[in-house]
Amino acid sequence: MKTPAFGKWRTFFWPIHFAELKKFLPMFAMFFLIAFNYNVLRSYKDTIVITASHSGAETIPFIKLWAVLPSAILFTLLYTRLANRFSREKVFYIVMSIFMVFFFLFAFVLYPAQDFLHPNTAADAMQRFLPDGFKGFIAIFRNWTFSLFYIMSELWSTAVFTVLFWGFANEVTSVEEARRYYGLLTFGGSFAGIFAGVAAIQFSSNLYIPWLPYGHNAWDQSLLFVCCTVIAGGVLTMLIFRWLNVHVIHPVEQTAPPKEKIKMSMRANFAYLARSKYLIYIALIVFAYNVSLNLVEVVWKDQMRMLYPDPSEYNTYMGKVIFTMAIVASLAGLLTTSKVIQRFSWTVCALIPPVIVASSGLLFFQVTSFPNQGIGWMREMLQISPLALTVMLGSVQNCLSRASKYTFFDATKEIAFIPLNKESKLKGKAAIDGVGSRLGKSGGSVIHQGLILMLSSVAASVPYVAFIFLVFIALWIGSVVLLGKQFDELTQKATVSS
Repeated sequence: MKTPAFGKWRTFFWPIHFAELKKFLPMFAMFFLIAFNYNVLRSYKDTIVITASHSGAETIPFIKLWAVLPSAILFTLLYTRLANRFSREKVFYIVMSIFMVFFFLFAFVLYPAQDFLHPNTAADAMQRFLPDGFKGFIAIFRNWTFSLFYIMSELWSTAVFTVLFWGFANEVTSVEEARRYYGLLTFGGSFAGIFAGVAAIQFSSNLYIPWLPYGHNAWDQSLLFVCCTVIAGGVLTMLIFRWLNVHVIHPVEQTAPPKEKIKMSMRANFAYLARSKYLIYIALIVFAYNVSLNLVEVVWKDQMRMLYPDPSEYNTYMGKVIFTMAIVASLAGLLTTSKVIQRFSWTVCALIPPVIVASSGLLFFQVTSFPNQGIGWMREMLQISPLALTVMLGSVQNCLSRASKYTFFDATKEIAFIPLNKESKLKGKAAIDGVGSRLGKSGGSVIHQGLILMLSSVAASVPYVAFIFLVFIALWIGSVVLLGKQFDELTQKATVSS
C-alpha cells in the first residue's frame, strides 16, 4: 500500500505520519538529550584543559593524538566485545552507565582532589629538560584528571552520539523514513545546542553559592552543575530508550523473522571496511571532515585563549558560540534540511558542508595570517582589536561548520549507511565511527603537533595549516562525488527489487 503524500506545508515542516509518532518522538527526545550533553561537554572540555595550569591550545593536538585516539581504539574493542556478548539494548545501557559513573566520580572525587592527584613537581622537572614544543604533552600529564574529563567528553560524541544512537536509528529506519526523519532529528540536536549554550553561559556566570559545600569559587561549582546535568540527561535518555524498546521495537521484532547474530571483531571490521569501496568513501569523508575542522579549531582556540585567559570568561564565550551555532543550525534544520534532503540528490546535499567549511575556513586563515590586510575595514567599523576580529571570524567559521555538520553532514552520512546490508552497517559503522572519526581528529593533531615541534607555536604554523586544509577539502569533495554515484546505484536497485 502506497503511503499517502503530505500537503505542501506538512511536507516542509512535519513529514511524519501519525502512526509513526510512537517511534519518532522517543527517538527525537533521545537525540535532543544526547546532543544537549554533547554541546555542554564540548564547551567545558576545551575550557578545563586550555585554561589549566601551564597549559594552552597547544595541549589539544597532543591530547587528541596521545590520549583520545588510544581511548577510542579501546572503546571500539570494548564495544565489539559487548556487541558479541549482549543484545543491542543491553550494550546501550552498559556504555551509558560507564559515562554516568565517570562524571559522578569526576565531580565528587577527582576534581575536589586535584591538588593531591596532579603531579606538578614531576611535570615541572619535565618542563626544565624538554623543549618548549613539548609543553602540550607535559600539560596532559600535569593535569591528568582534566585530560581524563576531556577524553570522556570527546568519546561521548563517538560512543553515544554516533555509534549507539545512529547505529540504532539506522537499524530501525528505512531510507524513505530516514529522508523524512533525519532532518527533523538533526533539527532537534541543533535546538538542544541552544539550551546547552544557555546552560554553559549560566553555569559560568561567576555565580558563587557560599552555602553550597562544594568548591572554592564559581568555576568549581560550575563543573559540579554541568556534571550533574549530564548525569540527569543520561539517565533520562536510558529511560526513554527502554520505553521505546518495550513498546515499539520489541513488538515489531517479535512478528519479524529472527535475525542472525553477527559476530564482530576489530580486525574483522577493518578488514571488511578495506574490501568495500563504498565504506572506504564514507571513511574518507569522515576522516577529511574531522581533519579539516580540527585544523581550523586549534588555531581559533589558540587565539581565543589569548583573548580570554580566565576559565569562566573563556567558557562563557564558548557558551555564546554554541548558542549562536545552535540558532543557525536550528533555523537551517527547520527551513532547509528536510526539504533539501527530500528534493535533491544525496550528492548535492553532501557537498554543502565542505563548501561551507572551505569558504569560511579560508577567510579565517587569511585574517589570521594578515590581520591588517583584506578586511581591515571590518575591524575599524566594529572598533575592535585584530585579535578580537580573528576570534570573531573563527567563531563564525566554527558556527557555520558545526551547523552544517549537525544538519547536512550527519544526515547524509547516516543515510549513506542505510542501503547496506546489516553486516556492512554494523562492521562498517563500528570501524568508521568508532575509530575512523578519531583518526581524523588525530590526523589534524599530528599535523599541528609536527608544526608546533618545528615552529614552537600555533601562530607561526598558520600558513602551512591553511595549505594542508585545502588538500583535505579536495579529498572530502572527491569522496562525496564518488560515493554519491554508488549510493544512487544501490538505492535504485533496492527500489526495483521492492
